[in-house]
This record gives sequence, structure tokens and C-alpha cells, in this order.
Amino acid sequence: MKANFCPRRPSAGKCGIFLLSAALLASGCHHQQQPGGMQMPSPEVGVVTVAAESVSVTTELPGRIDAVRTSEVRARVAGILLKEVYREGSDVNAGDVLFQIDPAPLQASYDSAQAVVAKAEANVKQTQAQSDRYQVLVGIHAVSKQDYDNAVSAAAQANADVLTAKAALETANLNLGYATVTAPISGRIGRALVTEGALVGQNEATQLAVIQQLDPIYFDFTQSSVDVLRLRKQLENGQLKSIAPGAAKVTLLLEDGSVYPQPGKLLFSDVTVDPSTGMITLRAEFPNPDGWLLPGTFARGRLEQAVNSEAITVSQRAVVHGADGGTTVFVVTPDNKVEVRPVKAETAVGDKWIVTDGLKPGERVIVEGLQLAQPGATVKPVPFAPATNTPAAAGANQ
Repeated sequence: MKANFCPRRPSAGKCGIFLLSAALLASGCHHQQQPGGMQMPSPEVGVVTVAAESVSVTTELPGRIDAVRTSEVRARVAGILLKEVYREGSDVNAGDVLFQIDPAPLQASYDSAQAVVAKAEANVKQTQAQSDRYQVLVGIHAVSKQDYDNAVSAAAQANADVLTAKAALETANLNLGYATVTAPISGRIGRALVTEGALVGQNEATQLAVIQQLDPIYFDFTQSSVDVLRLRKQLENGQLKSIAPGAAKVTLLLEDGSVYPQPGKLLFSDVTVDPSTGMITLRAEFPNPDGWLLPGTFARGRLEQAVNSEAITVSQRAVVHGADGGTTVFVVTPDNKVEVRPVKAETAVGDKWIVTDGLKPGERVIVEGLQLAQPGATVKPVPFAPATNTPAAAGANQ
């Protein structure tokens, strides 16, 4: 007897579980592919709201340090240099003895001039006595009028000879004093340019040393006449306010990039433009009690020239510089869309740029999260707060 074969049917429980799993899987795949399904959240960006503030308009200009006064010590008489009295590189005061020139020949000239004065004075006595006698005799016709006139003339000439001799004596006295070379100004003196035994002052005023006054000290720098003209126009138009006279400050940046601790003041601006460079020379004065600043040193000066009471500023990290030289910022519109905005930012103040065109107060500029901000995309703006209370920052402030 042949048996009938029937395939085994799955139980109802197992079949139900299989169908439910397949349905859930199909539902999940269908949800990922559905265009109107769940969307990714908008990226979060840090923004700052643009506001007008009062800032000083500063200009950074190159220049060099110059001594307030420079004096070239020279030999004013001819002679042999006997000794150098001062110490090279030291500070000297006006009137300090620096060099000694052999005074012997000058002393002899002075003594000779004294003798000439004595001889001239003796001649005055003789000629004057003869003139007085002739005055009496001419009255009684004992001498001729011609002889009397000659006696009067001789007396007058003798007095003139005395004056000449005294002038020569004064010159000899000055030359004798010039044998002792003194400092004409107070300051720091450099190395001696001659040595003992050298003949100085022969046919020329030999330079012996140089003294420079270093405290205070000058900083001479230049500014383009175009910049000066633009600044004056902005002042006249009311875009900028002038700094009170004597209040313009200058900050000095040294060659190593450090800031000189002492502030300076602007003394004057030249009234002549250099025709070869188109630049105007300005001068500032800085205190230099420790002698840090030396003449000839290159430096850069930050000059406060005006005040912009309605300046629009943005953080430097918010400004993007393009390869074509243009600058842009990312602005969040009222509907939280990202907009790329070209701006004009040419002047930096601290860690900010002064924007002269392209932004207005109240607009929101992206400072943090620029890499997430795509033009036209929707973002979630949050107020930007610099991380100053982090543990690392706290440790740095201790």
C-alpha cells in the first residue's frame, strides 16, 4: 500500500512573526526613501549683532628713532691733543671737560697780546699828554695849528690802538680757553674719534666726538599725503571727530614686535610734501629714561588721528579674505538663512575690523561655525560667547 507524501506547513505562530518582521523592515526602508520624511536639524552657528561704537582711528606708520639734539664736539684751536678726559659711552653734562689740547703755544700768544695792550696804553698816555700841552700852546701861538692837530690825531690813534690790542687779547684768551674742550650739551657721548698726540684743528675744526641727547627722544615717521587729504575730508564731512590738540597719542612698536611701554605725543606735522615720495613727515616725542630707544633704530608708530563715534566693527575671525583681495562676511537673515555679504574693511582696531560699507547696525554676523554655513542654507543662530571661563583659560589667568 503506497503512502501519500504531504509537505510540512509552518505553524501559525512562526508564520505570524515572520510576516511582522518583513512588514517592519519594508516600512523602515520606505521611510528613509520618502522625500517628505524626517530631516536633519539645522546647524548651530555663533553670531554677533552688529552695533555702532566709538573707536579711535589709528594709523600704523614706519619711521626711525632720532636724538633730540646731536652735537659734534670739534677742536676750535690748532694744537696737539694731550689727553682724553671722559669715559667713552658714558653720560656727560654740559660743561664737562672732555679733551685737553696743549695750551702752551696759546698761553704764549695770550701773554704777547697782554704786552701789546700795555704798550698801547703807554703810548696813549704819551700822545694824550702832548695833545694837552699843544692845546695850551696853540692858544698863545707858541705852536702852529698844524702841530696841534697832529698831536690830537696821534692821541686818538693811540686810543684806537689800545682797543685793537684789547680785542687781540680777548681773542687770545678765548683760544686759550678752547684748549680745554668741554661738552656743549648734556647727553651720551660716543667713542673718541682722535687719540692723544694727534694734531687737531689745523686748517679745519677736527671732529673729536659726538654727543646725543636721548631723553626724551624723537620718532620721525612719514604718512602719505593722500591719506592725510582723505582724513581731512572725513573730518570736514563730520564722518570723524578731531582729537583735541595735544591729545593725539602715539604707540611705538619696536623691531622685535614688542610695544614700547611709554606712550608718546605728536609734536608736529610738516607742511611740505616730499615731491620724490609724496610723503609728509611727522614727529613724535617719547620719554626714554632707561635708554632703550637708540638713534637710528627702525620702529613703527600707531598714531591716533581721529575718533569715529559711529563705527561699525566686526571680529576679525568673521571676515573672510578672498583670493581677489575682496572681503566678505556671512550674515544671518531674519528668516535664519545664510547670506554672503561683500564688505569694505580696510582698518583694524585690536581684534576687530572697521567696516565702512556693506553692514548696518542690527544685522547678525556669523563668527563661529563658518564651515557649517552654506549660502542660502537655514541655520540656528545663537549668541557668540568667547570661551574665557574654560579651565585652560582659568589656569592661564592665575
